[in-house]
Amino acid sequence: MRKQTRRQFLGTSAAATATFAFPMPAILAAENITIGAVQPFSGGLELFGNQAKLGLELAMKEINDAGGIMGSKVEIKYEDNKTDPKTSVERTTSLIRRDNVLAISGPITSSARDAMTPMINRMKTPLLYATNYEGGACSRYLFGFNTVPNQELEKLVPAMFKNAGNSFYMFGADYVWPQKMFEAAEGLVTSMGGTVSGKEFTPFGVKEFAPVIRRIKDSGAKVLLFALPGADSITFIKQAEDFGLFEDVTVGFLGFAETYLGAFGEGKGQNMWVTVPFVASSKDAATVDFVSRIQAAAGKDVPISHYVMTHYNSLIAVKGALEKAGKIDRESLIDGMEGLTIKTPTGDTVIGAKDHHVTMNMFLAKTEGTGLATVEALGQLAPKAGCA
Repeated sequence: MRKQTRRQFLGTSAAATATFAFPMPAILAAENITIGAVQPFSGGLELFGNQAKLGLELAMKEINDAGGIMGSKVEIKYEDNKTDPKTSVERTTSLIRRDNVLAISGPITSSARDAMTPMINRMKTPLLYATNYEGGACSRYLFGFNTVPNQELEKLVPAMFKNAGNSFYMFGADYVWPQKMFEAAEGLVTSMGGTVSGKEFTPFGVKEFAPVIRRIKDSGAKVLLFALPGADSITFIKQAEDFGLFEDVTVGFLGFAETYLGAFGEGKGQNMWVTVPFVASSKDAATVDFVSRIQAAAGKDVPISHYVMTHYNSLIAVKGALEKAGKIDRESLIDGMEGLTIKTPTGDTVIGAKDHHVTMNMFLAKTEGTGLATVEALGQLAPKAGCA
């Protein structure tokens, strides 16, 4: 028989295990702990993929510099899902079967996550999902490290109501996250006595937004609740600025990341309101320290959004969970993460023992200059994850 290296043998064993649905073997301390990262590094959402990588890379470095996890070093294998659900499944399958990863980090879009979930469940591999989303993705093998609708909307909508006006227009991408976010937001608006003047969804890749900008302006709405991610968002904001829309309309920006501001153009994209779990401009000592560590690795000018922190947190949770469990395998990782409290740059974050979503500190903020300015520290907000 051809000789196999130990890593090749483990990889072959993992594939056979998956085929016959036997429990996955523990990853021995002599081996590196491999985390797979299925993120968009092309296809329109690379802004988010690159932010995720910043957080993962810092967490990996700090864990390894401190001796690893129970003597094992952490390594991350990155795969570009090209912002495509089918590619996401292919890359996930390869990482689990070929590389015997302990867990998968990613993706960004809900469509990619939903496409990956059957494979994650079938192969019993934890998914560390650190993107804000619409809720309802509930499984033993899925952990959400970012916000669900109530954490983002329940403070933002009243703030917009108070500071901008009681008439809302909702515009976003035509997929599940904006649809569910607007559904929740509309309930909040109407319960407060406000009105929804219009609601529209657009496919990805639109280059000309003048018609919808006119409809928003003509509606008389004072608030634009906006949920259009990636390059399309940049195109819309630039055109809306040129049209003069924001002279009369204030934006509540869902899924905002500081990476957008430089792309909007100098002086554009100001006074947009958000609710986020991290504000890079905060003067809190722990946040200042975290920002300085990212900048030391990536450069002083790199924008740092909450996507950096939530992905960082997800890997810190892996370390805490495995050390709590006392052994390194997938099921032990899951058991260790349930109910785990981790120290993060914004304070304690608690992973739900049943719903696997996080209670964390949140901040109401608005765009100012090249970043965000905190309007109000909201304290810890628990998720309404939408799990039965």
